[in-house]
Amino acid sequence: MISVIIPTYNRQQLLQRSINSILQQVIPASEIIVVDDGSTDTTERMMGSEFPHVIYYKQTRQGVSAARNKGIQLARYPWLAFLDSDDVWLPEKLSRQRQAIQDNPEIKLFHSDEIWIRNGKRVNQHRKHQKKGGWIFQHCLPLCAISPSSVVIHQSVFDEVGLFDEDLPACEDYDLWLRITHQYPVIYTDQPLIEKYGGHEDQLSRKYWGMDKFRITSIINLLENHDLNVDDRKAACRTLVAKLHVYLNGARKRNKAQEVRYYQQLLEYYSDQ
Repeated sequence: MISVIIPTYNRQQLLQRSINSILQQVIPASEIIVVDDGSTDTTERMMGSEFPHVIYYKQTRQGVSAARNKGIQLARYPWLAFLDSDDVWLPEKLSRQRQAIQDNPEIKLFHSDEIWIRNGKRVNQHRKHQKKGGWIFQHCLPLCAISPSSVVIHQSVFDEVGLFDEDLPACEDYDLWLRITHQYPVIYTDQPLIEKYGGHEDQLSRKYWGMDKFRITSIINLLENHDLNVDDRKAACRTLVAKLHVYLNGARKRNKAQEVRYYQQLLEYYSDQ
């Protein structure tokens, strides 16, 4: 039994496409939950007229993490799948992952390969974006190595590691995967099960300069508040120091003196760890 959670904000047409991709699954979802994060377009009217059977919850604008977390709280079933409102599932997505769950009853997180589409055209992924299964914590350190739209995850994982961090305006998925993968192995389906769309103006990666700032925050939180094994801790420190160097170079070029002082102190501290 899988609940599907879609966070959305002012994406009425894209949301329509995403929901239809769920309805076209070979094996249907147990329930679909759309959490509208304060849309001002015609999303609410469209949901009522075209998808009255879909659970629709509208909240004041709080960000994508809060929207996903509300969906987790509303979900009635033990397995959760996420779909960003600009992405699309391929028809066998749920059936393949349901089979993977049956074949691997001890695993609590499943993800898959994906097709990338930028500005309407299919593009190839770089090697650094390659997905993997198993104990992938160190693989998740440089960049986000799991796409939320590809995931099926058991509710109990959130009881153990916590929900999406609502204080992070971006890279909230990167943060969650780090908290999960140092404690849990994952299963990876080496077949594209989603189409991941990019290039539109409202993407968070276009909104913020220096996305590594949020990844730095996540790694520091992990080092200070979580019990990592020796190898994972060393790898996290190495990645943190590398990201601090990169971010500092950018801050210096932009004459951000206050940030330079703050991140230089972090660099000096964690270089000795």
